[in-house]
Amino acid sequence: MEKLHAIQQRAEELFNRENADWATFFREVLGVNGIVHQSYPTPESLAEFEKTAQYQDIQQMLSRLREKNTQVPTTDEPTRVITVRLPKSLHESLRAEAHSRQTSMNQLCISKLLQIIDQQFVPVEA
Repeated sequence: MEKLHAIQQRAEELFNRENADWATFFREVLGVNGIVHQSYPTPESLAEFEKTAQYQDIQQMLSRLREKNTQVPTTDEPTRVITVRLPKSLHESLRAEAHSRQTSMNQLCISKLLQIIDQQFVPVEA
C-alpha cells in the first residue's frame, strides 16, 4: 500500500506542475527508470500494478497532459524515430482512424503505443 501511495503522490506532483508536459510525466512515472518500474520491477508485479485504480488515474493524467501539449518537448526529452513495417491495409486503417478522430497519425500511434497490451495478443518471434 505504501508503494501505491508513493506512486500516486509522485504522479500528482508531476501532473500539477505549472509547466507539466506528458513526456516528462511518462518518463518519471511509467518510463523504464520511472517510479512504477522501480517499485514493480518484475513483469508479474507490474502486471498486477496495471490492474489498480492508481494505474488508471495515471493513465488519465497522462491523457490530459497529452491533450494540453501534444508536442514532445525537445529540451528535456529528445525524440526518436522508429520505422514500423505494416501492411498497406493497416496503414490505410490508421490513416482513416486518424482522420475520423481529427488527429494526426503520429498522435494516434502514440496513443495506441501508450495502451496496455495483453500478453496473449503479442506474438512471440521465432
